[in-house]
Amino acid sequence: MWYSGSVMAISQKKFREIIFQMVYSRDLNDHSDAKVLTSMLDQFVVTRKVLHQASAKVEKIFAEVEAIDSLISNFSKDYDFKRISRVERNILRLGVFELKFEGEVPPKVVISEGVRLSRKFGTPEGGAFVNAILDAIFQSEEAPCLSKPVLSAINP
Repeated sequence: MWYSGSVMAISQKKFREIIFQMVYSRDLNDHSDAKVLTSMLDQFVVTRKVLHQASAKVEKIFAEVEAIDSLISNFSKDYDFKRISRVERNILRLGVFELKFEGEVPPKVVISEGVRLSRKFGTPEGGAFVNAILDAIFQSEEAPCLSKPVLSAINP
C-alpha cells in the first residue's frame, strides 16, 4: 500500500491509475495545471500528498520521455509510434519507466498492470499489444536500467 498521510492509505493499483491519467492528461496538454490537479483530487478522493507523489512520478517519466518513446518505437516495429493510441502510448510510457528507469516494481507486476490498465481504459486488443511491447522491452539488453538490475528481482 502507498501511504498517503495519517488518515488514508491508497492501493498501488489506484495510485498507478492516477499516474496513468496524469501522464495521459499531460500528453494532451503538454503541461500540468492546477485545474487538472484539483479535478483529480475530487475525482479520486485522495489527499493532496498522494497527488503530489503522483505528480512527482509523472515529472520523472517526462524527464525520460524521449528515451522511453525511443524504446517503445524500437520495439513496436509493426506500428509507427504516432499510430499507437494515446491510451496505450501512455500506459507504455508508465510501464517502460517502471521497468527500465525506476526498477522498484517487479517486472511481472509492471507488465500485468499495463495489461490491466489497457483493458480498463482502452481495448482488450490494446492489452495484448501492451503486453507484447513491455515484455520485449523487459527482456531486451539494449534498454537502459538506471537502478539495480531488473533481472536480479527474478533470479536472486
